[in-house]
Amino acid sequence: MVHALKYEGWAELAPEMGAAMARVSLPPAPPGGGRWVVPVPTTRARVRRRGYNQAELLARSVAERLGEGLIEALVRTRGGATQVALHPSQRRANVRGVFAAREEEIPRLAGAHVVLVDDVLTTGATAAAAAEELVRVGVSEVTLLTYARALPFRRGAGP
Repeated sequence: MVHALKYEGWAELAPEMGAAMARVSLPPAPPGGGRWVVPVPTTRARVRRRGYNQAELLARSVAERLGEGLIEALVRTRGGATQVALHPSQRRANVRGVFAAREEEIPRLAGAHVVLVDDVLTTGATAAAAAEELVRVGVSEVTLLTYARALPFRRGAGP
């Protein structure tokens, strides 16, 4: 389903996938801070090619089902090579410093719990870079929510 959503244009899968993701049990929102659902942004080129950001579609579905607000709090400051064929250390370098908080959203993020939404977790490099930026601007807690977890490739391991 992730592949169909991400690479084959099947945007209509996002509501069902988001509904499954929203069944998660989240910790309570911090006192004095709210909770926001935030999609991991992709590059403008990928949005043009796909017609959408798959993480945003999933985040909208999750936010609706959880009854939480959604904000596009992060932007990509630069493109970057696709992560698909990169080694974990290359993935970390590829996304280091790539995210920035939208200035107009920083006041709403202060002290908040953010549910960071992405389609798939591979090495965690993208999620870590996004979470670092959110914490830098005052988010008190970040919970990563993905639809799938890619199993790491091991040399010599069979299929």
